[in-house]
This record gives sequence, C-alpha cells and structure tokens, in this order.
Amino acid sequence: MSAKEILEGIRAWVEIESHTADLAGVQAMVAEVEGAYRALGAATERVAGQDGYGDHLIARAPWNGDAPGILILSHLDTVHPKGTLAAMPFRIEGNAAFGPGIYDMKGGAYIAFHALGRFLKSGERTPLPITHLFMSDEEVGSPTSRSLIEQLATRNKIVLVTEPAREGGKIVTARKGVARYDVETFGVASHAGSRHQDGHNAIAEMARQILKLEALTDYATGITVNVGLVAGGTGVNVVPAHCSARVETRLPTMAAAATMCAAIEGLTPDDPDIRIEVRGGLNRPPYEKTAAIETLFAHAKGLAAEIGFALEDLSTGGCSDGNFTAPIVPTLDGLGVDGKGGHSDHEQLYISSLEPRSELLYRLIATLD
Repeated sequence: MSAKEILEGIRAWVEIESHTADLAGVQAMVAEVEGAYRALGAATERVAGQDGYGDHLIARAPWNGDAPGILILSHLDTVHPKGTLAAMPFRIEGNAAFGPGIYDMKGGAYIAFHALGRFLKSGERTPLPITHLFMSDEEVGSPTSRSLIEQLATRNKIVLVTEPAREGGKIVTARKGVARYDVETFGVASHAGSRHQDGHNAIAEMARQILKLEALTDYATGITVNVGLVAGGTGVNVVPAHCSARVETRLPTMAAAATMCAAIEGLTPDDPDIRIEVRGGLNRPPYEKTAAIETLFAHAKGLAAEIGFALEDLSTGGCSDGNFTAPIVPTLDGLGVDGKGGHSDHEQLYISSLEPRSELLYRLIATLD
C-alpha cells in the first residue's frame, strides 16, 4: 500500500473527532476500528468504559492461541475538543498532512492496524501471537485502562507502542516517570488589620514549601519538580487560613522516584501552628532502558537499515502507556509516524514517514519470536 493509500485511511480516522471527554466521539472511533478489524477477520473484544470514559478495544489475530506474544498499544482519544476539526480541517501542504490528533496518535494507531492488516489479508501467520489494544483515556493519564494494560503486558513477551516518533524519527527506549501531589496548608484566619498577630498565614507557609519543592529539581540527574497550580485566601483583608497547590515531579529511575516521593510526602511546616496535608503518589513509573530493551532496539535498528533509513533512540521526559509496561516486559515506544506539533493547532505528520514506519512495524511483527 502506498503512502497515499495509508494517508487516506489515517484521514478517515482523523475526521472522526474523539476528544477524551467526548464520549460519543470516542465510541464512534472505537466502532470504526472494531469494524475495520472484524472485516479483516480479527477477533475483537470491547472492555466497557468506566467513569464517563469510552470503551477500550482489543483486537487479536485469529491464530493467536494462548501463548505469550506481542502487545501493540495505541490510543484513540485526542486532546482536541469536539469542533476542532472545523477550524483545523485535514489538509496537505507539501510533505505535511495536518489535522487534530493526526500525529498524536491516529497516524501511529493506523499504521499499526495497516501492518497487522497485511498479515490478516494474506493469511500469513506471524511467529508470535499479536494483540492490539486501543485505549480511550490515555490523554488524561489512562485512569480506566491502566489495569487492563498491565494485565495484558504480563501475558505477552514484547510491547510495541505507537506513540509518535521524536526529533526526526527517533523511537523511545526510556521515559521519565511522573508523580503528582495535592499539597494543602491549613493556618489560622484573622483580621489583617486589627488582629494580624493572631493569624497564621497558610499562603506564606505554602510559599516556603514551594521554595523547598522547587529546590529539589536537579537537572544533572534529570529530576524536575513543578508547582503548577496554587490557590488560597478569601480576601485581601483576611490572613488566609488555607492554601492549596498541585505539584508534579518527573523521575528518571525508580530509585529517584522513591527518594523524591518520600521527600514530598514528608513535608513539614516551618510554622508549628500550621498543618500540612499531602495526597498523591507515583502516577506512572519510570520507563528505564534495560538490557532487554537495548536488544529489542538493536533488532529494530537492523530492520530499519534493511528498509533504508537510520533508526535512533532517545530518552524523553514525556510519559505514555509504555511507562506501565516497561517495568513488566521489554517495550519499544515512539513507533508511530514522524511529524511535529502534537496537541497544537499545527499538528502534522510527515507523509514521507508513512511507508517506512509502517514497514518497520510490519517487519517487527514478522521477525520477533
């Protein structure tokens, strides 16, 4: 299949808007993919959505059996709200094709469907069973799909993630983990004019804690801490009794995660009359590059060379569902399309990447055993 034909398939998926919060749109997208896989003879299973999110879809090659095999991870939800397509319609400019979610990650989801579809159409069996899981809530942290992802990962030998390629086609072999916390300070309110001395300022205490938190950032080791949201107080003439902050830390290793989570969870007030509450924890574990992942990457790099392009890898601070699987089973990420502008109004894929990236997925499926 040519790049033009692949792009036509991607366009059809892009033009079904599927913002995570748009249940009807996500369900329409799931139905589209389910119908396409069934038409090729794949077995499909829907896992009912929860908490207002859409269904998750599992497609399996008909020859799968019960042996461990390859798990492909894709997500069908996008960050673009319903109605974005009208302002950002699919279009082609030179080597770039634009549209909401085209790069992250309908392009990658489609080329994986296309790669497995080649086997389904020809009847040729893959060395390992193939399972393709599509999630509906990745863009908000996979709250309802995480357990399913981890469950399927334990039943397989290899995971391939179709998140978009990075920086000129690089694939991802390591990602930072992320921990998120809600921090609250509880002080004592008083009149800011006549009884200022009776108050204990929750905002001032939070400011001191924020300086402690920001000081934990260490660029040399790759640890970052960001206090991204702060709210507090009831009036300029009231010593504030309450302040809240939302904190995120990115963590390159499990050792760093243990140290940083302990530090945040152990925050203590400078003012003994102010109470601190900390809630939260590790949201996605670090995805560390193991020897098994290095071996898997070397195999992919060799296949890419046969196809005619040089494949490089990198570590990134961004998270994906690969963070859940890498601690369980060797995982390659960033196997989707090349492009740029994810989550933006100029999101685009490079048409020239469609054939080689699809071919790489096809050959990985054909040769991993």
